[in-house]
Amino acid sequence: MTDMDEQLNSLRLELRRGLVVLAVLSQMDTARYGYNLIQRLVEQGLDIEEGTLYPLLRRLEKQGLLESEWEMGESRPRKYYRISPLGREVLTTLTAEWFATVDIMRRILQGGEHHD
Repeated sequence: MTDMDEQLNSLRLELRRGLVVLAVLSQMDTARYGYNLIQRLVEQGLDIEEGTLYPLLRRLEKQGLLESEWEMGESRPRKYYRISPLGREVLTTLTAEWFATVDIMRRILQGGEHHD
């Protein structure tokens, strides 16, 4: 791997960091366990590793954005997560911020001007 490849990988990770939070919150209307969430995100084109997802789920739960409960019916217990009311409010706000940022970046990257 060249220095440029390493630098690009590092920059991609920076870009993805906040995006992963938004992606996870957007998928939590239905209760999901970690592996199921990974599969769902991968199906939609967002690769995420277990080592990234599980700490993120715990952090979002600690922040009150997700709620969880243990399901004991399977061969082994699974912790299911679902978006909380606070998480839904945050998701709505972050979604609006995301689209506004995408519009701004599109203008910047395409050389457009901003008019108020």
